Amino acid sequence: MRWSDEVSGGPVGFGQDSWGVMLLKVVLVFVILMVLTLFSIWAERRVVARMQQRIGPKVNGPFGLLQSLADGMKLILKEDLIPKTADKVVFVLAPAIVVVPAFAAWTVIPFGPTVKLPWSDGRTALQLTDMPVAVIFVLAMASVGIYGIVLGGWSSGSTYSLLGGLRSSAQMISYEVSMGLSLVAVFLYAGSMSTSQIVAAQDKLWYGLILAPSFVIYVISMVGETNRAPFDLPEAEGELVGGFHTEYSSAKFMLFFLAEYVNMGTVAALATTLFLGGWHAPLPINLIWDGANSDYWPVLWFFGKVLCFLFLFIWLRGTLPRLRYDQFMHFGWMRLMPLSLLWILVVATIRTINLNGGIDRQWLFVAIALCVVAVVVLLFVGEKKQSDKAAQQEAATYDGFPVPPMSAVATERRAR
Repeated sequence: MRWSDEVSGGPVGFGQDSWGVMLLKVVLVFVILMVLTLFSIWAERRVVARMQQRIGPKVNGPFGLLQSLADGMKLILKEDLIPKTADKVVFVLAPAIVVVPAFAAWTVIPFGPTVKLPWSDGRTALQLTDMPVAVIFVLAMASVGIYGIVLGGWSSGSTYSLLGGLRSSAQMISYEVSMGLSLVAVFLYAGSMSTSQIVAAQDKLWYGLILAPSFVIYVISMVGETNRAPFDLPEAEGELVGGFHTEYSSAKFMLFFLAEYVNMGTVAALATTLFLGGWHAPLPINLIWDGANSDYWPVLWFFGKVLCFLFLFIWLRGTLPRLRYDQFMHFGWMRLMPLSLLWILVVATIRTINLNGGIDRQWLFVAIALCVVAVVVLLFVGEKKQSDKAAQQEAATYDGFPVPPMSAVATERRAR
């Protein structure tokens, strides 16, 4: 299949490769994701160990690089247990429902430009495929993966697993919305939802700079979307034993964590594609080297940016404590979503004015600043009222001991 800009607004040239080249791309994407997962687990252990003044893995392989592979083989060879109260069909299918969408999301991620194949005169794009709604496809795959977590928790027949699955569904609803809203500004500026066209639109200036609020909101939302600390509420071992995967063991337990680390790479690759120029070289390099964005060099820049995001995930895990669940939900609905909507309104206004001839930018920026200040003041005033009300409730005492507030009827009966 070949799309055309005039018909569908999508990219041109995808779907022209031979079956051999397509199969090679699929295998390479799978191998890259498996290696990236093994490296991420090893890097997390080493970095967190350094933060805690420990050594970390160093025995299996050079610098302990084969430790993750050894752990994976150990999990595969362990005994596989299924609880008697579990729904066996759903219990077995849930890990696959989580893993398959995690790998499928990488089919529309561009690793680099169109390059020459090393064994022939043919050329191909360093991307498996693309479509006019590629970004929506990635978000859809992430949403489907959450269903696997919910079904895994429900089918286990355990109270703790069920609570972990319910938390995951609420987390998905909350942070999928804010993540999707953060991408609307990118669509408005790029004029497309195709990943290859969004990267091409950032050849001079990255959207992470001109759309900084969207970038910050996306980074916060992607941590919540992947169930990573400090937002790992579905796996809160302090209160839910192990969360949604409490009853899982052996290879099925391994698949859940494989999907988690692949999803970390997915959201990092999507952030790189939408906000950091994708495979384009960083600013100092492309100014002093004309060939930085040609041939296979862009693959290095792309994965360098992805590894920076993975380090951010690890850094947050090693430094921040887990939030309370009410704090987590309050932050998503009362902070991220209003700010996302306000920023979309600002970006849409600026784009509309620019397309219609424009006005004096000085007055435009003044109006935007006043709107931002007004929203921030309203947010803090609402928070202040809630904190004052909570303080009044905590101040209620009886014989020197704090008591919960009573209704007016109970107070009247007590006065009698």
